[in-house]
Amino acid sequence: MSLLDSSLWEVIVASFDPEVWKGLVVPIRETLYITAISSVIVLIIGLVLGTLLTLTNPDGLFPLRILYTTSGWFINVLRSLPQMVMIILMVPVARLIFGKSYGTNACIIAIAASCIPMYARIVESSLLEIDKGKIEAAKSIGSTVSQIVFKVVIPETLPSLIRGFTVAVIAVISMTALAGMFGAGGIGDIAVRYGYQRFQHDRLFACVYILVVLVQITQGAGNLISNRILKKRNLI
Repeated sequence: MSLLDSSLWEVIVASFDPEVWKGLVVPIRETLYITAISSVIVLIIGLVLGTLLTLTNPDGLFPLRILYTTSGWFINVLRSLPQMVMIILMVPVARLIFGKSYGTNACIIAIAASCIPMYARIVESSLLEIDKGKIEAAKSIGSTVSQIVFKVVIPETLPSLIRGFTVAVIAVISMTALAGMFGAGGIGDIAVRYGYQRFQHDRLFACVYILVVLVQITQGAGNLISNRILKKRNLI
């Protein structure tokens, strides 16, 4: 239903039509798949890069100025690229890996590449928040760098890391909508092909509802887990 030949209220009512939602079952499944896989990739690589930046900075546990400067510069370059530009740049990479530059699997490469730099910086910022006294105490008892990282730094900053990852997942959800313009499938594809190109705004509104719900669930889950960890610490 188009806004051109109906009122806004009529479009909103039409967006709850069961027929509209029947056509969104598969796109919702695709969006959830893209979000899940991309988020896992962002979590793993972003955590590694953020930890590397923290360790190798001039005041870190294992200072390496050249590595810190080089990796920081590369991450900043990736962060400076708009999401649409990143999707275009990742087309050859997706074609090399999957043999095609469109579809749900192909778009995961672009989404992950766009969100990893952001999460890496969030991780770095979170890890730098730890009290230096706790690190010095761990050093004084002979803890190795890996022991300090995995038994002191990451556990102490876990609530902050979770909140940062929540932000990253929401960014991934946003990217899935944008990737629909490039044949990625999912909710974004429906919003573009039907909501925008064919002026079927009832479907567009339904897609908006889904994206809003996904973001709310993600934010709520992140806040819940983070707050529970903080409450447990306060009880100890």
